[in-house]
Amino acid sequence: MQHDVLIRGDGCVGRALALSLSRQGLRVALQGRAAAAPQAGDLRAYALNAASRQLLMDLKVWEALPPAARTPVHEMKVHGDQAEARIEFSAWSAEVEELAWIVDAAELESQLDAALRFAPHVERVQAEVPHALLALCEGREASSRAALGVEVDQHRYGHSALAARLVADRPHQGVAWQWFQDGSVLALLPLDRPEPTCSYALVWSQPAEQAQAWATASGPELEAALAAATQGQAGTLRLASERKTWPLQWLRAKEVCGPGFVLLGDCAHQVHPLSGQGLNLGLGDVAALAQVLQQRESWRPLGDERLLRRYARQRALPTLLMGGGADALWSGFAHASPWVRSLRNQGLSLVNQLPPVKRWLAQRAMG
Repeated sequence: MQHDVLIRGDGCVGRALALSLSRQGLRVALQGRAAAAPQAGDLRAYALNAASRQLLMDLKVWEALPPAARTPVHEMKVHGDQAEARIEFSAWSAEVEELAWIVDAAELESQLDAALRFAPHVERVQAEVPHALLALCEGREASSRAALGVEVDQHRYGHSALAARLVADRPHQGVAWQWFQDGSVLALLPLDRPEPTCSYALVWSQPAEQAQAWATASGPELEAALAAATQGQAGTLRLASERKTWPLQWLRAKEVCGPGFVLLGDCAHQVHPLSGQGLNLGLGDVAALAQVLQQRESWRPLGDERLLRRYARQRALPTLLMGGGADALWSGFAHASPWVRSLRNQGLSLVNQLPPVKRWLAQRAMG
């Protein structure tokens, strides 16, 4: 039997796409891991915007997440490397209930899997099967992308992200923190795991050698470094997990579709985590492709390149702006020149005094 769509890669993007297309009655083959259990020690956390939350609600996944696995962000405080250099966002000033939601990655994958077990028309496969359309959602490695001859623009930062879970001595109150210091970007994302109301997911982007050093340092040494970097603004932080690192890069596929195939998620674009928009872009791809396929003419085949170009056009600007914006922001804060440092700090302070600009930025990030 030929399937309508073969999805290669079963991370969050691949699973969400399978659910979305199943709702349209399409026969979907999902190629990836056989086991669906959450990975032990998974330290990842996603910052999801309103558009991503709505997609997960439509797929009946959002409400299935345990309350402790999804924490609303009501404020975000961003600091430069000078005391006066800061910008603060709030849900109240943006006229929304929350700026974002921080979601435990392992729990999200688990609930997507649970939904797939009840989804009609979805079959998990371990090898390629006949199909009309190939959707590549393989993530960072994306070996199939090269096999299809898709070229990419790529820039390796020479930095790695250090991830861990922390517990503070005071409640997080739904506040997300970010510090730009000497080429590094330290983010604290509020979570209710491992301890309710006072936990954070740490994402600390820094030169690869430095990130690896902190990954193997003792707990007290890392805690002291975090206290110095955050100046205690989020409270006294205690390490409450293992540590993981991964290399950072910016990547954009020159073509996200072709005859019979389409790229989504990290397979099509990768951005610096300082923006917190990686999975949001991938779920935006899912929503756009599902819409294009649902609205196609009855006589047009799923793998028609002209049809898939509609998806490419719809996603071109959002991914370019978000990826390019995050790359430019990182480049500006990583620059060692004193005048560039002064300019960027003044820029943060200036934007912080312009509520309409802050509101516009917040609304763009919320999708």
